[in-house]
Amino acid sequence: MAGETKITIVGNLADNPTLKYSDSGAARTTFTVISNERVWDSSTRNYRDGDSISMPCVAWRQYAENIAASLAKGSRVVVTGVLKQRTHQPADGPRQVYTELQIDEVGACLRFATVEVTKAGSRPAQQGAATVPPATGAFEATWPPVQVPPAPAVPPTVGSWPTPAMAG
Repeated sequence: MAGETKITIVGNLADNPTLKYSDSGAARTTFTVISNERVWDSSTRNYRDGDSISMPCVAWRQYAENIAASLAKGSRVVVTGVLKQRTHQPADGPRQVYTELQIDEVGACLRFATVEVTKAGSRPAQQGAATVPPATGAFEATWPPVQVPPAPAVPPTVGSWPTPAMAG
């Protein structure tokens, strides 16, 4: 659809997804993704936490059920969707305006974790075929945790990477 504001946000779930059903039986899940910025502080020569953004997200139907069964508080995710602004007029107060991300895609961020994918609604395994263990309800990080090198004390200078040879 033309004119949509599509965004991608990488962050952690602030809480477990909330799954509810409408009167017509449609599943709806909501959760909040919090993304923090890392900023280089030249006075201390270290990185520090910068601004953060808290983005409410919503998904519907089977997708909502899959998200609720797969994600948990603290899961690091990559979420892509359409930014929507909604209004609500309560009977006893002023009109409220809020923004939410209507989800197109959600995926696990694999920088600090691994996941095991289980196809939702898949057919039973054929005899002799490898089986995949059932989902545990949350992304599972590898143990022991992967050792991540510390951030450099000084950010890299522009042009410090070698230039690849151009074909042609």
